Amino acid sequence: MPGTEPVPGPPEPAAPGAPALAGAPARADDVIHDIGFRHYDGTRNGRGWVVRSLLVETVRGVFGLGRPARSKVMPWALIGILLVPPVIIALSILLTHSTEPPISYTQYPGAMQLVVVLFVAGAAPYCVSRDLRHGVMPLYLSRPMRRSDYALAKFAGLAISLFAVLALSETLLLVGALLAKLSVGHQLAGWAGGVLTVAVLALVLSGISLVVAAFTPRRGLGVAAIVTGLLMVSGIVQMLVAIADQKGYATLASYLPALNPFSLVDGIAVRLLGVAPTDNATYPAGAPGLLVFTAVAIVTVGASLAVLVRRYRKGGGV
Repeated sequence: MPGTEPVPGPPEPAAPGAPALAGAPARADDVIHDIGFRHYDGTRNGRGWVVRSLLVETVRGVFGLGRPARSKVMPWALIGILLVPPVIIALSILLTHSTEPPISYTQYPGAMQLVVVLFVAGAAPYCVSRDLRHGVMPLYLSRPMRRSDYALAKFAGLAISLFAVLALSETLLLVGALLAKLSVGHQLAGWAGGVLTVAVLALVLSGISLVVAAFTPRRGLGVAAIVTGLLMVSGIVQMLVAIADQKGYATLASYLPALNPFSLVDGIAVRLLGVAPTDNATYPAGAPGLLVFTAVAIVTVGASLAVLVRRYRKGGGV
């Protein structure tokens, strides 16, 4: 009839997947609908596999493997510079018929300090700065991997890479000495001490360099900060040692080299292995000196890892 209001019918059923209206009772047959994403039915390798893969990729990246050709130039040029002196030393031993190499296995890393610093300074920002710059940390942490796993994998990857390069140069020194028919037992003992020395040096330098690089997303800035920091510390320590000697504080002057990573490791080698120091440096005598230098090295590595893990406490690594 005209003027009569239409009688409302039953409500229209909601479209599948549509959100329920406010106040509407939940239906018993509500389901999550398949909207076409591809399923993964393969094996899930878990946290250990992810961390191991990140470590391997870090080592490969340090040497430029799997990266553009320009990324291989600097690391391999520095590696070449580190490996040329052992060959020259071997030739000099053969030509001069010397009974001892002109430089010991433990002294070699300190003699090549600048090249080692440039290598680790170029590698550390690659390990962590790119991830910060491109904001991919949330992607890493969406996998079954903890923030500490990321930091430890990067640290281990850089330390292994640096150790491999330095250990290779130590091995070339050994090969040259053996070709010159020097005492096999004596040379093997020296080589073992040199490998131990570069292992400690790789841990200390990797920790310090990664901490510096983790606080800047710019690779160039990270490289400059690491090179400047390590070389400046070395120069400052030498000045402090000279001043302490001049003022008559010989004991203090012998402990100050522990502030420089290279002289710190050299002091451990001198007191632990009984080898000659680099550049005629003076270190504290006896067990107290060895304990102090070893404790400084352990604290340096531990503190670096703690700062690095804390740096990535937030999901974005900022």
